[in-house]
Amino acid sequence: MINRHKQQGMTLIEIMISLLIGAFLVGGVLQVFTSTRQTYRMQENLSRMQEDGRFAMDFLIKDIRMADYWGCLSQATDIESNLNLPNDYASFASGIAGQNDDNGGNDADADNDENGNGIWDGTDSMELKGGIGTGVFVVNIPASPSANLKVTDNSGLQKNDIVLVSDCSMGDIFQITNDPGTGGAAGKDEVIHNTGAVSAGPGNFEKPFQKKYGTDAEIFKLQFITYSIQNGANGQPALFKKVNTTAATELIESIDNMQILYGEDTDTDGSPNYYVPAGTAGLNMDQVISIRISLLVRSIDDNVASEPRDYTYNGATTTPTDRRLRRVFSSTIAVRNRLP
Repeated sequence: MINRHKQQGMTLIEIMISLLIGAFLVGGVLQVFTSTRQTYRMQENLSRMQEDGRFAMDFLIKDIRMADYWGCLSQATDIESNLNLPNDYASFASGIAGQNDDNGGNDADADNDENGNGIWDGTDSMELKGGIGTGVFVVNIPASPSANLKVTDNSGLQKNDIVLVSDCSMGDIFQITNDPGTGGAAGKDEVIHNTGAVSAGPGNFEKPFQKKYGTDAEIFKLQFITYSIQNGANGQPALFKKVNTTAATELIESIDNMQILYGEDTDTDGSPNYYVPAGTAGLNMDQVISIRISLLVRSIDDNVASEPRDYTYNGATTTPTDRRLRRVFSSTIAVRNRLP
């Protein structure tokens, strides 16, 4: 007689209950994963915003502090330009210039540029002018104001550079018309500033300087810096920096807006009497001693917040159409070269 064992295993009902419990567990794990991932995205974007705002302010603060720097000269009125007109450096004496609400104040968040100049409408732009030290000095007193300058060896100066030679009493702006590192006496570079045609740049309309510069005179490279908000590589607004005649370079992405106020000192007491936008009637930019910058930084990623988040910027509250995060960074920076 064959001994038959009773069949054993799970019933259909038990399997269905197990699948249901498993589905609940998987759903819980997915919920935890989704929540953790969203928290990570939130923290990552907050960190990037903090980093972007800090770096953008660092760039602006450094250059604003150095605006209107002409060596040991106290003012640009003691400088004479020897460059042919027209040229990009003709307005060197106005050390600070600005444009308020490009093209009439259209909303920058609309991603438009009706003015066609590459700058986001409704944002401010600013130009800072001055010299940048090269560590290059005149090493021999020239025979005449029109003579070539013997300067520090291995100066790094190049043909067609626009430079300023300056001591504490006068300054002259000119274009270098030779390669200073070739020719000349041993142990010295030679800087020539001839008139006539040049391969690039405005050239010089006259050769004599205001004076014979001595060994206390230094050579500075002219630096005109423009900050603006333009379309970045990812199609989003970004802070751009343009130096002299080169193309503007993207510095920091996801800078939604930049608003600038200029502090004018009307009574020469070393303190601004008020802060107003560029173009305000009566504003004398030559008397501006501090600049107040306000940046609106937004998260790189969209759909970070669960719903559109209102933000207040420049006195107005806005409800965006996206779900990005936004934060305002503000700072007031002294123009050190205009303070007593």
